[in-house]
Amino acid sequence: MNFKSLPQLLDYFKEESTCIEYYEHIRWNGDPACPHCGGLNPYKTKRGYRCSEKECRKDFTVKVGTIFENSKIPLRTWFAAIFLATNHKKGISSVQLASDLGITQKSAWHVLHRIREMLREKAPKMIGDTNMVEIDEAYIGGKEGNKHYKKQRSNENPNLKNDGTPYQPKKMVVGLVERGGDIIVKHVKRATNEEILPLLDNHIAEGSEVHTDESNVYHKVGRTFTHKTVVHSASQYVVGNCHTNTIENFWSQLKRGINGIYHHVSEKHLERYLDEYANRYNTRNLTSQERFEYFLEQSESVLPYKNLVN
Repeated sequence: MNFKSLPQLLDYFKEESTCIEYYEHIRWNGDPACPHCGGLNPYKTKRGYRCSEKECRKDFTVKVGTIFENSKIPLRTWFAAIFLATNHKKGISSVQLASDLGITQKSAWHVLHRIREMLREKAPKMIGDTNMVEIDEAYIGGKEGNKHYKKQRSNENPNLKNDGTPYQPKKMVVGLVERGGDIIVKHVKRATNEEILPLLDNHIAEGSEVHTDESNVYHKVGRTFTHKTVVHSASQYVVGNCHTNTIENFWSQLKRGINGIYHHVSEKHLERYLDEYANRYNTRNLTSQERFEYFLEQSESVLPYKNLVN
């Protein structure tokens, strides 16, 4: 088995039984475990398995306890969706995915958010230590000059738009990238020391060399890390090995994706989209199949539709 493209993947996963056998190997590697109690050595049944523990005895399949739970969409379609969502550098919209896979837009939207749940950061990631770390912030949202007059911020009341509805400012995002390594992207409310410094302490190894621009929010970074800056306001972008070009390149890809593919991202779901882009970046050196299998291993996470829209 070796698929580098979607047709090759679909040619291999022609039958649902093939998909189930493949996913059981990915999830359990030959040792099925009850997702309800963790019991081993379950009984094989016509529809899946039954737990052998006396206190449990529940029926289950390999889908239970994963992003595929309670989904009527075949695994073959799910696998195609995962392959597309994780291989498109700028992402894929629910409208396009629905057209490609022959499902409704509502189902495609839920599928994509379940995939983003699979890509979600499960534990704090640490970067730095031996490699330099670049830090920068970006703002997600349309430019005021490009908006229709009714959608622009009111000059009379900054809290409202010209049409009288509440005004929502751009959403701030902070990125930490290890040069040649992984990236961490988080949404923060404001560009303040109280918001950003704890984020650095949680994700950057102490004593690492950190590169930023001249923003005031980074003035206290030197207390914990070796801090170097470039002054963008003076057209200074590279000083020796100090620059923020790596994270700037990521911002350009993120913004092109959000503006060109999704058009609008609500603050409620922004973190999911950030995890999606960060995980695609962090797996950039894997082949299509390696990336597909790597993300399938992270699929033990349930996201019911009512929780998503609540």
